[in-house]
Amino acid sequence: MKIIISGGGTGGHIFPAVAIANEIKARFSHAEILFVGALGKMEMEKVPKAGYTIVGLPVVGFNRSNILANLGFPIKLIKSLWKAFNIVKTFKPDMAVGVGGFASGPTLAMANLLGIKTLIQEQNSYAGVTNKILGKWAQKICVAYPAMEAFFPASKIVFTGNPVRNDIFPSQISAAKAREFFKLDPSKKTLLVIGGSLGAKSINLAVAKSIQSFVENGLQVIWQTGKPFIAEAQDLVSELLSHEVFVADFIYDMHEAYAAADIVLSRAGALSVSELAILAKPAILVPYPHAAEDHQTQNARTLSDKNAAILIPDNKISETLLSTVLELITNATKTKQLANEISFFAKPNAAKEIVDIIQDTIKK
Repeated sequence: MKIIISGGGTGGHIFPAVAIANEIKARFSHAEILFVGALGKMEMEKVPKAGYTIVGLPVVGFNRSNILANLGFPIKLIKSLWKAFNIVKTFKPDMAVGVGGFASGPTLAMANLLGIKTLIQEQNSYAGVTNKILGKWAQKICVAYPAMEAFFPASKIVFTGNPVRNDIFPSQISAAKAREFFKLDPSKKTLLVIGGSLGAKSINLAVAKSIQSFVENGLQVIWQTGKPFIAEAQDLVSELLSHEVFVADFIYDMHEAYAAADIVLSRAGALSVSELAILAKPAILVPYPHAAEDHQTQNARTLSDKNAAILIPDNKISETLLSTVLELITNATKTKQLANEISFFAKPNAAKEIVDIIQDTIKK
């Protein structure tokens, strides 16, 4: 079996791609897997660290806010299409899988042109323009949300969910033990704040504004700030009792952090939402408003419409975070409802289901 996996740009694209590759290798040890990414993007570093070969295309995204910045776009797109054509023709894959990101478009377009079967893995509840176009020719489209017929042919859609990192699956560790891991009180209610690997400025500012009140109301906090805000957060927390707040620029032991949390404050990226669903965590989602096609807002709204999460718009977070958190943490009925409803979006076997589809499609 020979598979091309293309896409990247963010962890939300890369983690599912690597999870799919790992499942293929676990099932077919002699399978050949080639990643195709965008030069200068994080997949060019992360994929080799995961043990896979990757080649880069010079493709870039279209800048909607600054038209003049797109002067080189056509040339880079043509170069990327030509390079992708040669990659596909030389590697001769049985299937090309697109996970979203700049490189996915040229790679799958050329695979289709050369008669190679293609599969799209759409992580979000609102499909991007490129995937909507590619979906017309793909054999199968694996989605993470129901009711995606507005974007893709219904006959091609399979509701598989998003593959997630193995290290976040529900652990046997108790909430009390997990809190002790972060040197917190094992008996106190705990809020986990995760704004992404780089942090989220609006979330960090709102947490900084509310942190004293959280502590005064008996709530402790595990706070991942990202590097840009860590110094300010550490200065702030040093004025409080250190055993009330754990602060770090990045949390590597996410299974411990999730286990410790009673509620989670997070952005609404596809991967974060999938992890929260698998772990059935009551969540307050603050979508990043500048994501492509505003897909994070669509992700969060899909959940909030089903009472599976609380949505706070980015421009409202500063004024509403404190009251929302304090109201939720004292409302056991509401937190239980959120946990139950978000669990309906959980698809813990997503990678296995996607590889099943890849295998069956190749056989046909």
